[in-house]
Amino acid sequence: MTTRTEQVTVSDGAFDMPVWLPASGRGPGILLIQEVWGVGPYIRKVGEDLAALGYVVGAPELFWRLHEHWEGAHDDAGLAASLDLASRFDFERGVDDSAAALAHLRGLPEVAGRTGTFGICLGGSIGYMLGARGLPDAVVAFYGSAIPDATDLMESVRAPLLCVFGGSDPYIPRDKVARVEEAATGRPGVEIRVYEKAGHAFHNHLAPRFHDPEHAPLAWDAATTFLSRHLPVT
Repeated sequence: MTTRTEQVTVSDGAFDMPVWLPASGRGPGILLIQEVWGVGPYIRKVGEDLAALGYVVGAPELFWRLHEHWEGAHDDAGLAASLDLASRFDFERGVDDSAAALAHLRGLPEVAGRTGTFGICLGGSIGYMLGARGLPDAVVAFYGSAIPDATDLMESVRAPLLCVFGGSDPYIPRDKVARVEEAATGRPGVEIRVYEKAGHAFHNHLAPRFHDPEHAPLAWDAATTFLSRHLPVT
């Protein structure tokens, strides 16, 4: 698999965006938006898996203003450090950076056709906000904690939207997930998947505290099926 690192330029600097290319060398684009652990081994594995399906994948390093090339360890100390970093992260600037990264990804010569987002945890919230700005062609959001308090923006998300949650997520209580389900009712192109026994970050196979080997493949299958419908590889 071919990989390289692009640089995305914004008004106050520039940041790295690792890119994975499919075997064909061309395909639809997916902006893979990080969780609090940064663009580390788990995000890189997701990037590789999406590229293996035929997508051109870019994962912007959004913590660059706080700690360049941050990769939090998947243990208690690494989680605490990652959450501390995330608490100091300027969310709105992160959305702006992600919009710039999406535009950069779209401009790559290998990107053919439509471009969507695949956001995880923090990235799920950011991808949803990009959707509300009308920027991606499809949005996959895994357990985005900001979504339940921003359901009023759902009517602005014109692209197909898939939101995945764990019904036993201590960071996103079930009653908040229910708000998203209610907001999605009757909206064409919006899909909500709730895995009732799963918690937070349950797809992350490198985080023993969170990984759920039963529900992780189900969420992945839901996401890739959604992408195959709305961001088809030809």
